[in-house]
Amino acid sequence: MEYKDIKKLIDDMGESKIDELEIEFPEGVKISMKKNTKKEVVIERPEPPRTVIEASAPMTVPVVSQKQENSLVNVEEKVEENYKIIKSPMVGTFYASSSPDKDPYVKVGDKVKKGQVVCIVEAMKLMNEIESEFDGEIVEICVNNQDMVEYGTPLFKVK
Repeated sequence: MEYKDIKKLIDDMGESKIDELEIEFPEGVKISMKKNTKKEVVIERPEPPRTVIEASAPMTVPVVSQKQENSLVNVEEKVEENYKIIKSPMVGTFYASSSPDKDPYVKVGDKVKKGQVVCIVEAMKLMNEIESEFDGEIVEICVNNQDMVEYGTPLFKVK
């Protein structure tokens, strides 16, 4: 095999999608080629500075994302500023009423007072009554009856 033939094989191998090639000719010549296909791409982006803000009132948090998503998220956050959220104080099962045959403690549109029972969260066979932390009107029930809830899961939106 001549040099120009070997050179053509090398060039063809470089342009193909083949990563490895071994050829053994009858006259005893062996050609083995491997491409170095491992490429490392490093993209470095400077992280934006993080700021810790302590606040007692609801606030809008800027969201870094694509332009379309950013505008949608900001609109949702502005709407939710008017609501107070009753969150689950524990992990458990949410129940809207004290038993399956009774009416729910509250429905959308009901007025609630601070300290009024709004639901039950069952944890380890204990029924824990969840009370409203403030006066207002139930705007949304965020979970379904018998849903599993985590600590901090929004249960109700109150206006």
